[in-house]
Amino acid sequence: MGLEKILAISGKPGLYELTAQSRGGFIVKSIPEGKKMAVNIRHNVSLLSEIAIYTYTEEVPLADIFQKIKEKEDGGEAISPKSSKAELEKYFAEILPDYDVDRVYTSDIKKIFQWYNLLIKNGFTDFTDSEEAKDKKSEEE
Repeated sequence: MGLEKILAISGKPGLYELTAQSRGGFIVKSIPEGKKMAVNIRHNVSLLSEIAIYTYTEEVPLADIFQKIKEKEDGGEAISPKSSKAELEKYFAEILPDYDVDRVYTSDIKKIFQWYNLLIKNGFTDFTDSEEAKDKKSEEE
């Protein structure tokens, strides 16, 4: 499973796995606790597969950034999101050297590391986009 089933819900901590759709919204499962809950359509829900980070030339998908962190850390956890602003920005610049410093805030960087570490702690290590994987398979055939 790629990031297309992982959600961030504004006002709720952590990440959630989309399990089903209901008449009035979604049924999600909390990644750290495994608790299921209903989420109303009125909540601001973001799919991690749809999030991208600004660079000076393009927008880089979050999956690509997670993959770069994974390669840098050999599949382990990244820097703590509670590190200082300077440490976070330095580490992020190593991963994505041309990120747009005017449009990518420290709070965004903290959230990226927080999400990455949460996914790694819970055994989620496949950051490839499922559509990319399908394209690669069809090219190989």
